[in-house]
Amino acid sequence: MSTLSRDEVAKLAGLARIEMTEAEMVDLSSQFGTILDAVARVQELDLIGVKATSHPQPLENIARPDVVQPSLTPDEALSGAPAQEEQRFRVPQILGEE
Repeated sequence: MSTLSRDEVAKLAGLARIEMTEAEMVDLSSQFGTILDAVARVQELDLIGVKATSHPQPLENIARPDVVQPSLTPDEALSGAPAQEEQRFRVPQILGEE
């Protein structure tokens, strides 16, 4: 079984800017070993002639034409809003901007 040392996990955590406890680093060292073993098994496969894919099923973009349909008026849309201003939803300020 492949293993990563605690120091290697600490280096990876530092590169990813993730703070980890000592226990997390020890746990991850064995988990990374399991992942590395799985990758090694995949690398042993003979994949000559196998087309690379990103999904098991073919992707097809399904689009429909835009059709104008009746919708809510601004007053109807805002009728359930806790606060509104100038025909818009009023929400609490979160970024500290004026």
